[in-house]
Amino acid sequence: MKKINIGLIGYGFMGRTHSNAFRQAPVFFKHGHQPVLKAVCGRNAEQAQAFAQNWGYESVETDWRKLIARSDIDLIDIATPNNLHFEMAIEAAKAGKMVMCEKPLAMNAAEAEQMVSAVEKAKVPNMVWYNYRRVPAVTLAKQLIDQGKLGKIFHYRAKFLQDWTINADVPQGGTGTWRLDASVSGSGVTGDLLAHCIDTAMWLNGGIDTVTAATETFVKERKHAVTGKMQEVKIDDASAVLARFTNGSLATFESTRYARGHKALYTFEINGENASIFWDLHDLHRLQYFDYRDASVTRGWRSIHVSDGDQPYMKNWWVPGLQIGYEHTFTHQFADFVAGLDEGKNAAPDFRDGLKTDYVTDAILRSAQSGRWENAKGRA
Repeated sequence: MKKINIGLIGYGFMGRTHSNAFRQAPVFFKHGHQPVLKAVCGRNAEQAQAFAQNWGYESVETDWRKLIARSDIDLIDIATPNNLHFEMAIEAAKAGKMVMCEKPLAMNAAEAEQMVSAVEKAKVPNMVWYNYRRVPAVTLAKQLIDQGKLGKIFHYRAKFLQDWTINADVPQGGTGTWRLDASVSGSGVTGDLLAHCIDTAMWLNGGIDTVTAATETFVKERKHAVTGKMQEVKIDDASAVLARFTNGSLATFESTRYARGHKALYTFEINGENASIFWDLHDLHRLQYFDYRDASVTRGWRSIHVSDGDQPYMKNWWVPGLQIGYEHTFTHQFADFVAGLDEGKNAAPDFRDGLKTDYVTDAILRSAQSGRWENAKGRA
């Protein structure tokens, strides 16, 4: 069995989810590569050391360039704020390392294009952590669509709602609230929450051609967590989007951090000529399915409990009827990445897929400024 020596950059929330995936995947999914938690890198040596001890990393670095330069590192996993993805990924590719990167791939599509060029020129395996594709119920939805169960698709609607930034006293910048600082995040809910919806939508229903959108920043100034000074808020707090898919279907997307009562409400519904599908992150192991071809006396929405061994990923876990959760999506994604290594190919979504999502999010932000329909396919 070949070893994959992993160098993780970042020890926050995503660093934890990735580390758990690295540890769990080889236990539940048998492949020809064995991950080794070789090093974790972070600016605070004490915190990085505590993280390494907790998760079983062999060593610690405080300079990401030194980590990339190490000859004993095969894969660089980027779990940092968005403004660091670009340089880290390109340097890792130049060093011949495999690269996994948190979403969104970059601050904007222009950066993402260069990242794609770097990994493709270096011919290194690469992947973006859009984990919701790996929810078994969402993967089952993909299978049903690919089998033609829904027929021609007419509508796709998705929303991702949170409420944690409603208070004007929440600062921007710093370790905990960098997502509110445009210089670090690139955008607000469009690149953070809506990007998940868009990646899933294009995976399920194909490419998006054009979009028109409105965004809003409800709190115009916030104190910066590091400097303590009040400064303008330049991210979008809410985003509402109309979109047209290449296959002719229409879409609505909504994301906000101002939906009181919602911590992470992510849902999507797809309506086809024969059938419809609905999924809710809060009930992530169930897929709601309606098929018009059923006999009229019994026709109705059915709730499919995705836990059986013949459903996606589930044979690797427990007995039928026992469900899994959010953290398993990252395990599935890393397991698929390793399976791709066994087969000599990238597992989706790779950097080029991530670029396509960045084209759409860029178009959304442009449309919010221009008030017009905008091309969402970039130069790809």
